[in-house]
Amino acid sequence: MAGSPSHPPTGIQPPLTVAQALARVTQARARAAILVEGWSDEAAIEAAALHGGAALAARGVVLLPVGGVTNLGKFAQALRAETPSLQLAGLYDASEESVALRGLQRAGLLAAPTREAAAGAGFHACESDLEDELIRAAGTDVVERLLAQEMALASFRRFQRQPEHRERALHAQLKRFMGTRAGRKARFGLLLAEALAPERLPAPLRAVLAQVDARDALSAATARTPAPRASRTGSPPLPAS
Repeated sequence: MAGSPSHPPTGIQPPLTVAQALARVTQARARAAILVEGWSDEAAIEAAALHGGAALAARGVVLLPVGGVTNLGKFAQALRAETPSLQLAGLYDASEESVALRGLQRAGLLAAPTREAAAGAGFHACESDLEDELIRAAGTDVVERLLAQEMALASFRRFQRQPEHRERALHAQLKRFMGTRAGRKARFGLLLAEALAPERLPAPLRAVLAQVDARDALSAATARTPAPRASRTGSPPLPAS
């Protein structure tokens, strides 16, 4: 069910305000917060953690969609001021890295605006965006299988035949298709996160979960289950490489 703990919200929603983010932290009595650009990132991260057996809320971790990279520093600064003991982590897109790093530096989290400093502070770069990372980790065959499962493959085939998309690589077509309808990006980000075995998650996603100590539960779940288990979507996780 959309909005339930097992299925985070996947529709278009207004971004959080700083006041709403602070309220989330207070209501959850959170010890850590993961800052992400949008709701689709929240859905994918929550799904990945749940699929690996690490419910973030139960571990005192909240996800905060800040409404774009330009807001990252503002939210981080407010959270540090109001809740100094709160551990912060997050994801950002590499294409907007300079904006993200300057914001984090202004918030007092970085001594120098470098990717290495950001990673040390818990903020990790996705080379394009999180959905792109998930497509690369899963592979195009898995993505097309999920499209078929969601009754969207025929629509994707029509999309591929459009002149402006016909010459693009399959990976680029899939990424663009996910962003063409409200809620689709979040929905397929969630499904891809569920389809991946914990050890096959993209490196930035694994890193941010490790930063808030959620990976301990992911590792434990992997150790308890030698064979890959089916996801809630009915698609089996990919084997470890």
